[in-house]
Amino acid sequence: MIVELGHFALILAFMVAIFQAIVPMVGAAKNWPGWMAAAVPAASAQFALVCISFAALTYAFVTSDFSVSLVVQNSHTLKPLLYKISGVWGNHEGSLLLWVLILTLFGATAAWFGGGLPPRLKARVLAVQATVGAAFFAFILFTSNPFLRLDFVPFDGRDLNPLLQDPGLAFHPPFLYLGYVGLSMAFSFAVAALIEGRVDAAWGRWVRPWTLAAWIFLTIGIALGSWWAYYELGWGGFWFWDPVENASFMPWLIAAALLHSAIVVEKREALKSWTILLAILAFGFSLIGTFIVRSGVLTSVHAFANDPERGIFILAILAVFMGGALALYALRAHALEAKGVFGMVSRESGLVLNNLILAVSALVVFVGTIWPLVAELLWDRTLSVGPPFFNASFAPFVIALAIALPFGAMLSWKRAKLGRVVRALVPAAVFGLAVLILAYAVFTGQSALGPVMMALAGWLVAGAAVDLWARTGRGGLGARFGRLTRLPTADWGKSVAHAGVGITMFGIAALTTYQTEDIRVAQEGVPYTVGPYEITLMDVTRGEGPNYLRTMAEVHVTRDGAEVAVLHPERRFYPVAQMPTTEAAIENGILRDLYVVIGDPQDNGGWTLRVWIKPFANWIWGGAIIMALGGLLSLGDRRYRVAAGAARSGAGVPAE
Repeated sequence: MIVELGHFALILAFMVAIFQAIVPMVGAAKNWPGWMAAAVPAASAQFALVCISFAALTYAFVTSDFSVSLVVQNSHTLKPLLYKISGVWGNHEGSLLLWVLILTLFGATAAWFGGGLPPRLKARVLAVQATVGAAFFAFILFTSNPFLRLDFVPFDGRDLNPLLQDPGLAFHPPFLYLGYVGLSMAFSFAVAALIEGRVDAAWGRWVRPWTLAAWIFLTIGIALGSWWAYYELGWGGFWFWDPVENASFMPWLIAAALLHSAIVVEKREALKSWTILLAILAFGFSLIGTFIVRSGVLTSVHAFANDPERGIFILAILAVFMGGALALYALRAHALEAKGVFGMVSRESGLVLNNLILAVSALVVFVGTIWPLVAELLWDRTLSVGPPFFNASFAPFVIALAIALPFGAMLSWKRAKLGRVVRALVPAAVFGLAVLILAYAVFTGQSALGPVMMALAGWLVAGAAVDLWARTGRGGLGARFGRLTRLPTADWGKSVAHAGVGITMFGIAALTTYQTEDIRVAQEGVPYTVGPYEITLMDVTRGEGPNYLRTMAEVHVTRDGAEVAVLHPERRFYPVAQMPTTEAAIENGILRDLYVVIGDPQDNGGWTLRVWIKPFANWIWGGAIIMALGGLLSLGDRRYRVAAGAARSGAGVPAE
């Protein structure tokens, strides 16, 4: 009965979405207040109905209701409760339900807190959001119904993919979807603005917090996925340029460009057409990611489905929304007249450069991701585009962005004096050079790219600090420190986020350039040396977990005779899913990680043992956390809150 209730609620939500897509839009065109006002209760009703539907599916998973086909395919009675819950979205159908839950949440939030929006704009935004929702409701109900019953109820389920039975994967998809789907609000604002033919500073102040929130969630989601790949897959890496990884990275890059472009709309009412285009493309890349994950056209360990029919449906959604939005853009973009003018050396020019770097780098990632499919369709050739291509093609953009960011952050609006900024950034340049010299001194004989990237990371972090300090004006240290604590949180957020980028760059450069790897057949009780550490495989035992069989090693690590760690890498086998997994043992540290993986037994009685020493590995995810924290600080600024200043187009705007 509860499952049927969830199905019925989903059908009702679909009907409400159709109502919300039509009535407020007509009301805005005819200037009928009652019809426009209908968008708010409709958005709330949509969200409530999808909550009921999602709760019903969750109940089916938690209670192991094996009359539901989706529960049979993705759950098992012996599975821990956390993974029964995460099994709700660990599959194609359930993840789509999570998608529309988040979509309706964003729509309802805009309805609840959008009191400062002009009624027509608000009605159109909520109508466009409902149109997107209606398309995905149709996709779920007609091709991917999560509530299908079985005629014959099995005794037990087939279990969730063992790779997904991990805390990192329990939280990674919700955060990622909050980012993906959050960009739909920027899309809705862009289409609504094109329909009205008007974009002003108030519009920029409205679209920026939604984009910032989506970017924060996407940053956390990508970081969680990278962290999971690092410790769970046992391959020793954190990013493989997998198509599905790229599918999340591309909208992240476009969203970052949109954030910076919206600043110019806010402050100077310039770059309006470009900002609208970025808002459309950001959500477009989210839809492309959905297509990649669910169509089966590209192979990935992260893919949810391998169903061309579903892929065609998603492709149709992509064509309708992107084609329609871009066609509307072509018709109406000329009406978005830019008011602000600026010189070649100015904050605006710096943000334009930032946008170009981010947008072109996203295009490079897109071409590399989609090229195997194009080659197969056009020339019937099977190609593989892997890390070597992406590393070589993406690195120049990272270098250019790292050099430009501190300059762009400190240039004045409209017209700036480059010499003044260069002089202010001399300490940052000195710090970056010192990092470069230190890297060469410590790691001589290695690739030059590592020290260069580390130096640029130091330049970024120091540049962010210099920018923050420059905002305190002149006077004594005490007075300047006092003003530093009173700076708007948006100023702090920008500097913290830029510093986070630098810290992540430093971690990636250090890890990829200077890690030590050792693979050998280790004999029990026989020590050997890896770098400054002595590794000893003490014992290998077999046992059972809650729903798996395990082979666990005991590895002792010492340095200069002192014990550093006792690690227990595992190999697991899940009988229900008939699938093995590798569980790495990691001794985390601020300056390095010790990473150990146990392999297969050998004929001579030993075991394959892989050991890595990974310098500054945790700085990668620490930098991502700092980036997200910077975004939260900016989002917390009272001038960036959703309702603040929306009705007052002349309100002050933070200086980014």
